[in-house]
Formats: sequence, structure tokens, C-alpha cells
Amino acid sequence: MSSNERGFKFWLSAWWPVVAGVVVIAFESTEFMGADNTSTPMRIIFEAIFGPVSGARWEIIHHYIRKSGHFLGYGAIGLAWLRAWWMTLSHSRFLYDALLALFGTALIASVDEFNQTFLPNRSGSPWDVLLDCCGAITLQSLVYIFMRTFRPKRLARAA
Repeated sequence: MSSNERGFKFWLSAWWPVVAGVVVIAFESTEFMGADNTSTPMRIIFEAIFGPVSGARWEIIHHYIRKSGHFLGYGAIGLAWLRAWWMTLSHSRFLYDALLALFGTALIASVDEFNQTFLPNRSGSPWDVLLDCCGAITLQSLVYIFMRTFRPKRLARAA
């Protein structure tokens, strides 16, 4: 299918997950979603499931929950980018689409961290960008392994 034959519905179906992911990141990159505002609600949920923890222990747990959110959230955005490129560039190879997806993820992560430097209760960190990119690489690698294992013909057709 040439790009002339692709209508609005095709482009919408290919790219809406990327747009939705960027909207979620934009919301999460606000003062409201800073660690000082998420600690109490997350602690209530955590303690309801796992029982009480000390304040010092909670700080460590909260840190790891937030960093896991970076890893998994940006991993999901990396998959959305990968899907969009896979659909849009029908004759490209997986690695090319994955690199474009990683670039998109790194760009959004960098803008997010830069934006946080302007917020009073947030800070931007290049380490978070690296963590975000690692999440994208990991989930894209899992998709590649899945495709090689369970859908080798589809992967070969794209090559």
C-alpha cells in the first residue's frame, strides 16, 4: 500500500498510541505528579496490599516504584513508536524501525526531563533519560524475540 492509498484512518490507527503516550507523559511531568505529591497516595495503596512500612523504608520503596514507572512507561512508549514506524514504513527492517522508535523515546524523555527543571518540586536528570531508553530497548528486544520465536514469517516478510 503506497502512502497515497493510506487514508486518515490508517494514519490515526498507526500514530494515536504515540500521541496518547506523549499526552500521558505531559501530564506526569507536572508539579502535581512530583514525588512529594505521589508519596502519600502510593503509600496508602502499598500498605493496603503489603502491610505497614517505616518512613525510611517507604522512601526507598517509593523511589523504586517511581523509577520502575519510568522504565515501564517509556518502554511502552517505545513500543508505541515501534508499532507506528512498523506500520508506516512497510518495507523497512525491524532494526531500522526500532532505532527510530528509540530516537523518538529519547527525544520525548529529554523534553520531559528538561521541562521538569523548570518546576519547583521536580528536577531533570539525564540518568532518567537513560533509564527511559533502557526501558524502550528492553521491551523492543522482547518484541523482537517474540517475533523471531512465534512469528518468524512476518519478521522475514518485513526484511
